[in-house]
Amino acid sequence: MGIIFLQTIAQFIIFVEHFSDGKQFLKTYNMANNELRINDHYQTIIGEFPKVGIRPAIDGRMNGVRESLEDQTMKMAKIAASLISSNLKYPNGKSVECIISDTCIGGVAEAAMSAEKFRKNGVGVSLTVTPCWCYGSETIDMDTDMPKAIWGFNGTERPGAVYLAAALAGHTMKGLPAFGIYGHNVQDSGDQIIPDDVSEKMLRFVKAALAASYMKGKSYLSMGSVSMGIAGSIVKEDFFQEYLGMRNEYIDLSEFNRRINEEIFDKEEYKKALEWTKKNCKEGKDLNTKPKTRKQKDAEWETVVKMAIIARDLMVGNPKLKKLGFGEEALGHNAILSGFQGQRQWTDHMPNGDFLEAILCSSFDWNGIRPPYLVATENDAMNGVPMLFGYLLTNTAQMFSDIRTYWSPDAIKRVTKIKPTGLASNGVIHLINSGASALDFSGRQTKKGKSCIKPFWEITGKDAAECLAATQWPAADRGYFRGGGFSSQFDTKGIMPATISRVNLVKGLGPVLQLAEGFTVELPEKMNKILTDRTNPTWPTTWFAPRLTGKGAFADVYSVMANWGANHCSSSYGHIGADLITLASVLRIPVCMHNVDENKIFRPSAWSAFGMEKEGADYRACQTYGPVYK
Repeated sequence: MGIIFLQTIAQFIIFVEHFSDGKQFLKTYNMANNELRINDHYQTIIGEFPKVGIRPAIDGRMNGVRESLEDQTMKMAKIAASLISSNLKYPNGKSVECIISDTCIGGVAEAAMSAEKFRKNGVGVSLTVTPCWCYGSETIDMDTDMPKAIWGFNGTERPGAVYLAAALAGHTMKGLPAFGIYGHNVQDSGDQIIPDDVSEKMLRFVKAALAASYMKGKSYLSMGSVSMGIAGSIVKEDFFQEYLGMRNEYIDLSEFNRRINEEIFDKEEYKKALEWTKKNCKEGKDLNTKPKTRKQKDAEWETVVKMAIIARDLMVGNPKLKKLGFGEEALGHNAILSGFQGQRQWTDHMPNGDFLEAILCSSFDWNGIRPPYLVATENDAMNGVPMLFGYLLTNTAQMFSDIRTYWSPDAIKRVTKIKPTGLASNGVIHLINSGASALDFSGRQTKKGKSCIKPFWEITGKDAAECLAATQWPAADRGYFRGGGFSSQFDTKGIMPATISRVNLVKGLGPVLQLAEGFTVELPEKMNKILTDRTNPTWPTTWFAPRLTGKGAFADVYSVMANWGANHCSSSYGHIGADLITLASVLRIPVCMHNVDENKIFRPSAWSAFGMEKEGADYRACQTYGPVYK
């Protein structure tokens, strides 16, 4: 036995050379400090991020009135821009950019000048601000597609709130819904502090509006077709085109075979990826009755690594392919979201897509730490959509799962002989997938000692290393996957705030969004093992406890499960239900199920004209206005 001292800038590490735990620790140390770093050269989709256009509206009467308000009005625009840019980031980690109109807007000519500037500068979100009365229909933003809001300053000297009400009435009458932002408390005219309630609404609107604007014009790529008759994998182009402004692209899974057989991939990257995978992706136990040989498994590892590279290239392209003589393949499909059919036509004779889906959906790979590439298991596009929503609202990896089993407290105690306590005391929902969950959801990233999931630019090498160390890759269950492959397996650690969501299509109604906020739960080790072994010990497990309200779909945990509209859900880190509801209203998608506090719900002001009960009003407003892009 020997002692090795490893010195870094920050610390000494003592390593016991001959103990297996020590070897694993050294491996983690090396990965954290020498290998996984931020990759600034990741391939991504085409298109700039939309900017936020800020329109300072003013009373147009010159020779006294307008001049007295110019400074105050423009300052409102500047502090709004500062708030937005200092609090919100694009998916690449850079601060959200704001474009302010060159002049205050006192009438239609200046409104047109502002619109032209916004058009030239890639503005995708409109925010009007004013401390005073302005000429309503002459100054409002008339763009038919762009999400819009108005902040009317709550002061007594000038009637900013009066303009807000008049302008919103104009928006409602013209069928151009806008969000109204108005502070709870009266402020002094010179006050340049944005109150917390105004700030919360403004940031919620901008976050949702940016998400809606950014997805427009991008693609959903179906890799394969319908999987096992799953309704969500029957891709509905009308929904993507009319509600999201997206296009649909398709490839047959034979394209994977073609690219593998004809070596249409970057061979240097493949060599690097395979070496990294062998080093960092621990192969788990093979529970199949007749395990494959080492030679067969090595060949399958080679195939699944190629599949991951090919899927990414299909989504976003790869300029290196052009240098190899594959100019068309180098372009990709500009897919912000994709789905992989897998079962069964592919997985009955080829290694499964679990490695592909898990690695691409994670925030790191052999090239370093980078944004996730969103891939929906089984090509369930309607579960991929909330993955996209959650990603654009949080900038973090999303988890695709079966919403598999409700375990009641009595059932848990009967099976494990242990009574569940804490967050699990009312029962839990088993979120599990066929080995394709983002490794970020292992819960090994930490902030102040607590489990979390970070945007990629905050993830450290140690965070990524811990996620990899916590994940095993057992041989795929060949009862499900005859062609073999490997499934990711981890147990989510710690208590993390989480939101599960799903979009369902209802004939005669259209799309509806459902969501549930709650927490991940770390069950006692013995209890966890007994329960997961009953389902599938080769798949990743996350236990979810929804926040209950005592009524309706949230009367108890069983009711949450019973009211879920499909077999899959998307999980996002954090309680983002209010943001999802705002985004849904921008896209005219009603919300059928949620447990968000009513005072956090923020929708366009026109929704209040459709009745006092918020849920019914949401349905009626969405039906009346219809899809944004129809």
